[in-house]
Amino acid sequence: MGFFSFLGRLLFASVFILSAWQMFNEFGSDGGPAAKQWAPKLAVFKKYIDGKIGKNNFHIDAKAFVGACIFLKGLGGILFVFGSNFGAHLLIYYLILTTPFLHDFYNYKAGEPKFLKLLNGFVECLALLGALLYFLGMKSSISRRQPRKKAPKSKTA
Repeated sequence: MGFFSFLGRLLFASVFILSAWQMFNEFGSDGGPAAKQWAPKLAVFKKYIDGKIGKNNFHIDAKAFVGACIFLKGLGGILFVFGSNFGAHLLIYYLILTTPFLHDFYNYKAGEPKFLKLLNGFVECLALLGALLYFLGMKSSISRRQPRKKAPKSKTA
């Protein structure tokens, strides 16, 4: 059972690790294609936040954001392979942080062709998030269910 659990975590985390590796290799001096993809989405988010808290109080660089994504996916995936709760938390933070931006199906009408593609990606990320939450729940319930070893009682004659 232990080997299959490790294999399952390895296969699950490979999605994140390989993606982080690809982003790292393409990073370059400008943040790579990922930064170009993120820049307009972060600009829209900045405009929204500026409307709520005031102008120029919030700044996020696309290159720094991509670096944070690489860190969260890479380290989180590696730690998750070895069964770490911290690794699962890093992957959860990554999914919560990026899923609404990457898969913004809510900006399209239901009949548009891009809507279904984005909705499918959004639901896939929710499934990954659910699997990570399930992992954390099972890990905490297993540690609570194990009985404590009792000290043997001495026999009196």
